[in-house]
Amino acid sequence: MKKISTLLAIVIMAAVISAGCGNDNKDTIVISGKKWTEQYILPEILSQYIQAKTDYKVKVKEGLGEVSILTPALDKGDIDMYVEYTGTGLEAVLKDKAKPGESSEDVLKKVREGYKKKYKVDWLEPLGFENTYTLAYKKDSGIDAKTFSDLVPDSSSMTFGAPHQFYERADGYDAMAKAYGFKFKDQKSFDPNVMYDAVKNGDVDVIPAFTTDGRIQRYDLATTKDDLGFFPKYDAVPIVREDVLKKFPKLKDVVNQLAGKISEAEMSEMNAKVDIDHQDPKKVAKDFLIKKGLIKK
Repeated sequence: MKKISTLLAIVIMAAVISAGCGNDNKDTIVISGKKWTEQYILPEILSQYIQAKTDYKVKVKEGLGEVSILTPALDKGDIDMYVEYTGTGLEAVLKDKAKPGESSEDVLKKVREGYKKKYKVDWLEPLGFENTYTLAYKKDSGIDAKTFSDLVPDSSSMTFGAPHQFYERADGYDAMAKAYGFKFKDQKSFDPNVMYDAVKNGDVDVIPAFTTDGRIQRYDLATTKDDLGFFPKYDAVPIVREDVLKKFPKLKDVVNQLAGKISEAEMSEMNAKVDIDHQDPKKVAKDFLIKKGLIKK
């Protein structure tokens, strides 16, 4: 009886250990993303394309959180892949610093090497667009600026509004203000989606808008150029755990078929369809894939 009890205990312990090993034993590819529009659309594009081109099972775990949540989730195997931006991977995760004006290729090379060594995660091929920051303002606000530097002289009379994460990032508000010499009279924190309404309604003067956000055009906002090259390249790239690529051998080639297929204008329009036209991200992703001839109806 004692031997049976001991054997049973060993079996139970093995099951507990196995259950705690992330997703190593699952037969489903789990794709996730951050909690904003573009990151709801991109996992759907990946998911629907993978399912159309393979017999793999795919699950979307939407809106898991920011990079501080997604990175450990990927490392632990709680998720298998998501779309990250090269500059974010370099500075927010690897704690490295891009050189001013450093090329997309060089930044991608750095994150590929860093993630492979630290996390055993592979950066695949870029999807074709960069989503970087532009300081945006309402065209009829009286501000006239073409570059970030143009905003500096009058910044002491302006209110700056941004998502709370922007104030916490190493490459966020404090570092940007120091690099350019901004002295905004006030800083306000908003949900990323509310931020655009805030500048549209005049609650703030300037926001760090995403270049692919459809509300820039729809809300008639003016944008400025990062003339000092403060922000690194933020090319959108699917990243995947190496063990997942081994388990699903077709996955890398299939996802890389999406390389260069999404332009900044196309991503911006998809974002606008969700944010302004209130379409479902799943439908927007499907419509895009069909329109591009990447999947059938």
